[in-house]
Amino acid sequence: MSLPAYLDERRQAVETALTTCIPDAPPVIVDAMRYSLLGGGKRLRPVLALSACEAVQRREGPDAWAMAMPVACAVEMIHTYSLIHDDLPAMDDDSLRRGRPTSHVVHGEGMAILAGDGLQAEAFALLAREPVSDDPRIAVRKLAALQTMAEAAGAAGMVGGQALDLAADPKHARPQQAPPAPVMDAQALADMHARKTGALIRASVIAGAIMGGATDPALAALDRYAREIGLAFQIVDDILDVEGASADLGKTAGKDAASGKPTYVGLYGLDRSRELAAGCLHRAEAALADAPLDGARLAGIARWIVDRRT
Repeated sequence: MSLPAYLDERRQAVETALTTCIPDAPPVIVDAMRYSLLGGGKRLRPVLALSACEAVQRREGPDAWAMAMPVACAVEMIHTYSLIHDDLPAMDDDSLRRGRPTSHVVHGEGMAILAGDGLQAEAFALLAREPVSDDPRIAVRKLAALQTMAEAAGAAGMVGGQALDLAADPKHARPQQAPPAPVMDAQALADMHARKTGALIRASVIAGAIMGGATDPALAALDRYAREIGLAFQIVDDILDVEGASADLGKTAGKDAASGKPTYVGLYGLDRSRELAAGCLHRAEAALADAPLDGARLAGIARWIVDRRT
């Protein structure tokens, strides 16, 4: 199966599974949650979870990644919640996401906040609940996957990265008593994005592999791989913010540069940023090369991340 066909098959499976993830709740909040969760997107994080699960089992298909589907859905719910909140007027203040009006534009700011809150809570409920099994070994895997996801989404991970991003944004005036905004040199920028973007990508890979029964050596290799592709994804995002069109990206192009936010392109320029992304790809492929797993699909996804145009 070609990589595009492989990715499409897994995206479709994730889309189907996501339709069952919203609980029986008041229709007003269900509508808001479904609007953003089922609004399309790359589904990169859930696909990575499924692919990592397959890689450690050295086989492909629904039977191979069934254990990781709850992780795949949960990580997409967490990612979607983060996008809803990131688009709010108090954050990035954007009106376009995945080619459609953002949640607060359609449902209002208060309901958008609640939709994000609901998706985050339901993600962890899903991780605790599924897959249903009496096998204590599966319970151990579920607990490890849940911890991995919580740490990635929390203050030391994605939320911390968003806080650093917000603090460095010139349009967000800091209260007089607040500590000064961090200086965004190369190391600070890398740290911010390792948390803001990279942590959830890494958690997708690691939690999916855990549910597949990965050995410690496999997890170590996948951790190195995931850190590199998480950084590459952000570098390419910064490049596309300069070179891409809003219609292709599904979000407002040029927004980071216009607002003066720190980016890889702003710090390094386009050519050097492309070199940095290529270096990430090389190191990601090297991490997979000698690992006790079948990393061909993951290597293909890494190359897709670097070569993408949307």
